[in-house]
Amino acid sequence: MDKVGSWDSMRESVDFVRRYNENIQLNTGVQPAAFIHSYGCQQNVSDGEKMSGMLSAMGYDFCDSPNEADIVIYNTCAVRGNAEGKIYGNAGALKHVKARRPEMILALCGCMMQQAAVAEKIKKSYPYIDLVFGPSAMPALPKMIHEKIITGERVFTVIDETAEIAEDLPIKRDGKYKAWVPIMHGCNNFCTYCVVPFVRGRERSRDSKNILGEIKELAADGFKEITLLGQNVNSYKSGDTGFVELIRMINEIPGDFRVRFMTSHPKDCSRELIDAIAECGKICNHLHLPFQSGSDRILKLMNRGYTVESYLDIINYAREKIPDITFTSDVIVGFPGEEYSDVQKTIELIKKIRFQSLYTFIYSKRSGTKAAEMQDNVSDETKHEWFSELLEIQNNISREKFRELIGTHAVVLAELGAKSGEGYITGKNVSNVTVDFKGAEELAGKFVNVKITQALNWALLGEIE
Repeated sequence: MDKVGSWDSMRESVDFVRRYNENIQLNTGVQPAAFIHSYGCQQNVSDGEKMSGMLSAMGYDFCDSPNEADIVIYNTCAVRGNAEGKIYGNAGALKHVKARRPEMILALCGCMMQQAAVAEKIKKSYPYIDLVFGPSAMPALPKMIHEKIITGERVFTVIDETAEIAEDLPIKRDGKYKAWVPIMHGCNNFCTYCVVPFVRGRERSRDSKNILGEIKELAADGFKEITLLGQNVNSYKSGDTGFVELIRMINEIPGDFRVRFMTSHPKDCSRELIDAIAECGKICNHLHLPFQSGSDRILKLMNRGYTVESYLDIINYAREKIPDITFTSDVIVGFPGEEYSDVQKTIELIKKIRFQSLYTFIYSKRSGTKAAEMQDNVSDETKHEWFSELLEIQNNISREKFRELIGTHAVVLAELGAKSGEGYITGKNVSNVTVDFKGAEELAGKFVNVKITQALNWALLGEIE
């Protein structure tokens, strides 16, 4: 299978699997159920929603446990080593379930499966796994299930990661108020620590008309927060439309909703983008801008394409144009060749910028990347010490910034599931900070004006105004 094709080209397989499931339900009185779990980034979550949409069209219901499912799909991540470990563990645990119910279909997909060595390991060591496919092959899920049912054979499908973007897939979204909208796939940056270009391919942007049409439908359906996704959204380009033009067009779409985007790459984050955020009322005043290291020497080893000075320049310009903007970022500790003096430079940058929060990681070697071949003489113990020092400093900054917000006012998109206890509603303000407040469940999905009254370590508390 060397081409994916459109959703319409899957019609024969979709109809076959749906009839197959209808016969099972007729004979047993139980509708076949699917279980999907997506690991890793928001792009994977979005892919999981598309697979849910396809499975629903094929006549599957959904359940909360792989033990109860007729088809189990683990959507994998290749970015972090611990995510890979979880996949192998979960795949191993399914062996006994499959032994009791050999008719069930077990599938592994996503970025891990795009790696030839991983796919070969699954083929040899996990003979009970039925379907294995990479991200670009995901739209062909109906054909793969069809083939498995007909032949009983395992199906391994790895399609060229530069495949065209399938635009017409059905989507079963996880939420009712917040939606992910991928605007591009793949990455051209080849940071030396990152496997993404090898498993998701080079950059391909969706047609702006399709993006705008999807967002118009979401707004009409009452979605209140839309997050644009891409490995580097700043590189979006479709015809004459770049990312700045795209968000300005999105801002003109009628409706009461707000827009976020991630992830921005510092080397491509322009002043024009900052100007657009400042001028577009629907775009949130929050920028996730991964800097990874505060040392120019390490940034060069990482092939990040910017310097600390140029990073600070865009931060300072953003604060000049949007005084209430907040920043979050990613940091890697323990990159090959890093010394404590480099870590100190990272800490200096953190203290200077005072991020709202950081996503901090200890370097994880990924096979196939240039960093995996670099000499690394620092012990894991030392890396954990550096990590703890950096984390403590950032946690203190986050607590201080939370306390500064006491007495201020925020517009919060209310959601259920607050950690503060019974009677509380939760949500994010425009700066992407969690705010919990007491309120009725009927508020979920609505924008609520809240006054901040207290700062916790992990969130703010407030009261409805």
